[in-house]
Amino acid sequence: MSVLTISNIQTRGYTWSKKALVLSVLSLGLVIVSMWAVGVGAVKISFSEVWNILLSQIGFERGAVEEQKETIMMVIRLPRVLMSMLVGAVLGVTGASMQGLFRNPLADPTLIGISSGATLFAVFMVVLEINFIKEFNLLAGMYSLSFAAFLGALITTVLVFQISKVEGKAVVTTMLLAGIAINALSMATTGLMTYMANDAQIRTIQFWNLGSIGGASWEALKVAGPVCLIPILLVPGLGKALNAFALGESQAGHLGINPQRLKNQVIILTTLGVGVSVALCGTIGFVGLIIPHIIRLFAGADHRLVLPASALLGAIVLTLADLVSRTIVAPAELPIGIVTAMVGTPFFIWLLIKNRKNEL
Repeated sequence: MSVLTISNIQTRGYTWSKKALVLSVLSLGLVIVSMWAVGVGAVKISFSEVWNILLSQIGFERGAVEEQKETIMMVIRLPRVLMSMLVGAVLGVTGASMQGLFRNPLADPTLIGISSGATLFAVFMVVLEINFIKEFNLLAGMYSLSFAAFLGALITTVLVFQISKVEGKAVVTTMLLAGIAINALSMATTGLMTYMANDAQIRTIQFWNLGSIGGASWEALKVAGPVCLIPILLVPGLGKALNAFALGESQAGHLGINPQRLKNQVIILTTLGVGVSVALCGTIGFVGLIIPHIIRLFAGADHRLVLPASALLGAIVLTLADLVSRTIVAPAELPIGIVTAMVGTPFFIWLLIKNRKNEL
């Protein structure tokens, strides 16, 4: 018994040392990538100039920096980088939590209709010209499309969740099937709206479907930041419960985990975070699907590490993807969804081939 106890303590100590190492490396990487991203563009800003500008914003002495560079960084680039970090972190951590909830490595937030529902309601706002929508556009102004998208994400998720309930309890397999059905219906309706749209509306819909961080601003961050931080901070706390849930619902219950409460928490936090990110930046694919796989490749399957590490790596990857999207075809901008799909698809295919070889 004593040997087993010591072994458990050593394993636990190793796990926490490994967690600290992985999270420290990813945190340092995120700082370096973010500082690099705000300096790259038509006007180059060096690391030292970035550092001096940041210091000046909090009241410290700084070296000489051109006023033009400071304006570009603070007004244009920094809000964009911060938005990329927030959205990437949300997509990464919620993707990992969904894979844990469904016990399926192919799961991601789009599986339960969040993205398709948000897109559908955004398309309604773009295409339909009924009086109610016109009045809403006048009332909500620049946030009308974002609010409609978030409402669509919320409605479709609630609908899937209600369909999946059996005797008051959500069944994961039914939720998966309901999500597929709602996704198909939403996509079909979106296709119908696109067919009815004019050329200008079609361009808006296409740009929305492919995603963009170009609308980032300090005003948008004030709205999105606090909401996105909720799942980023709370979902990693579900790591222990998701580890138990991986053994099955009945086993998780025997270990003191309330499966129904866990499902509610994951779905609510995922809807909140992904709904806001899709509302502000459109549909950005593959981040929530691929990032948890990358973490598991080098850090294992413990959700206590996978969840926070997925948030950090998601922030890094989306910041780099946005950097590519705004520079590779400058002065034009490539939709960020194209970048994530072109990088994510080959990696996903490689994972499938690797897993197939392991099964043989």
